[in-house]
Amino acid sequence: MGTIDITYGSLVIGLLLLLIPLYFFYKFGAKLVKSTIIAAARMVVQLFLIGLYLKYLFAWNSPLINLLWVMIMVFVASATATKRTGLKRKLVFIPLCVGLFTTALFVGLYFLIFVVHLEHPFEARYFIPIMGILMGNMLGVNVMALNTYYDGLQRERQLYYYLLGNGASHVEAIAPFVRQAMEKAFSPCIANMAVMGIVSLPGTMIGQILGGSDPDVAIKYQMLIIVITFTASMLSLMITIYFANKNSFDNYGRLLEVKKKY
Repeated sequence: MGTIDITYGSLVIGLLLLLIPLYFFYKFGAKLVKSTIIAAARMVVQLFLIGLYLKYLFAWNSPLINLLWVMIMVFVASATATKRTGLKRKLVFIPLCVGLFTTALFVGLYFLIFVVHLEHPFEARYFIPIMGILMGNMLGVNVMALNTYYDGLQRERQLYYYLLGNGASHVEAIAPFVRQAMEKAFSPCIANMAVMGIVSLPGTMIGQILGGSDPDVAIKYQMLIIVITFTASMLSLMITIYFANKNSFDNYGRLLEVKKKY
């Protein structure tokens, strides 16, 4: 049995469910009505456009075009993360681009070549969705971790200087702040992983089952999707912090101004 298509009329009926949260936002005076409507409208337009583009992307099935598309994804994700963190663009934008791109390629191709055993790992139907899944997860983790890392350094810079003054290397002095960033960013991921399949049924698995895949196949894919997104998030964060640190401290190890001035 294939996927049951959803007509445009049925899609509109489904979207009407948004009226429920909008009603409660309005009733209790939450200033989220306008932003929710705008976000929903953008979601619909963007997804329709990407759906149209993916049809051509899958038809062309060109490794070069696929790589260019991933680069666009990296650029947009890096710009989004930079804006959300409030950090200076020159500080984190390039490190984010490097971290996201290299990690997505490494982990994604590892999965497609050694796990899925694809003969052509750059095939659009597999390559693009895997890159998208990795990019979405890495973005969220990097934003939370970078915020926590730099907020900690600014708030407790005396601890950082104390560690340096007592003979710690730069890596040892920033270790407490990196650890704090890891704990803050990855704790929700670990919690979700722990209840996967009991409390929650993940979207990738449900999507495959609704698409006609056997449950055991969908489960195996979901397990590995969790593993590769978790691993990619960690690698991208470490690469980003490594390169961002080069612009975050002067030659004497003193923390520079990292936040934008409004």
